Amino acid sequence: MSYVVIKLGGEVVQSDALSVVATDITAMHAAGESIVVVHGGGPQVTELQKQLGIEPNIVAGRRVTDDATLNVLKMAVGGRVNIDLCRALTAAGAKPVGLNGASSQTIAAAKRKALPLSGAGPDPIDLGHVGDVTGLNGELLSLLTKGGYIPVLACIGADAQGNVYNINADAVANRVSVLLAAKSLVLISDVRGVLRDVNDPNSRIASLTQYEAKQAISDGVITKGMIPKIDESFAALAEGVKQIHIVGHLKPGDLAREVASPGSVGTVLR
Repeated sequence: MSYVVIKLGGEVVQSDALSVVATDITAMHAAGESIVVVHGGGPQVTELQKQLGIEPNIVAGRRVTDDATLNVLKMAVGGRVNIDLCRALTAAGAKPVGLNGASSQTIAAAKRKALPLSGAGPDPIDLGHVGDVTGLNGELLSLLTKGGYIPVLACIGADAQGNVYNINADAVANRVSVLLAAKSLVLISDVRGVLRDVNDPNSRIASLTQYEAKQAISDGVITKGMIPKIDESFAALAEGVKQIHIVGHLKPGDLAREVASPGSVGTVLR
């Protein structure tokens, strides 16, 4: 079975773009694509933390997940975001099934060891209940997709002892794509793709090789949060994912168009 993995950021799920994305995913699935959806929920976690009087603790761009923050993550990502995404897919005519790492270890994980973080000094940083993907319940995903369902995975992992971990959604999507040998991974965010000029949405780069991406980072064309997204994507490509697309601001039909004609809507990494 050949999969297309689609990752949505929390900012997409809470935007008007969700209905367009859900309709496109449903159309692709109806056309015969086996689809697995992965989602994050960073904005929703931060919003709920503030409502509960919990100050987000961000170190070098990474969320420290203590006990209270883990509970917020369960509510916001495993609850609100997953339900909102499944609701939109249901309204579009699909049959989504919301899952997380604790659902029969759909996303198996282990706690991340304390390590020095870029931009946070030389000392190891313990991020708390933060994990790394160690495996996937491929049998369950295959059972669902063969039955006509669309698995919708929250970026929450779990180990065999039932410990739950916060995992970066891009990292989850990359590992899911590798472990499923996906033909395409589509990263949907709030940018149209990799831009030569972040202030000019028409400066989209249609296609990037790893060499070209490294050169663009060296030249300062690719900056900030796009750098780890690019680095992690090429690591996934090296492990067997055929192609990765970075897209955003999608119009009806754009998602299927990008998968069928790479680089036509966003940026394809090869």
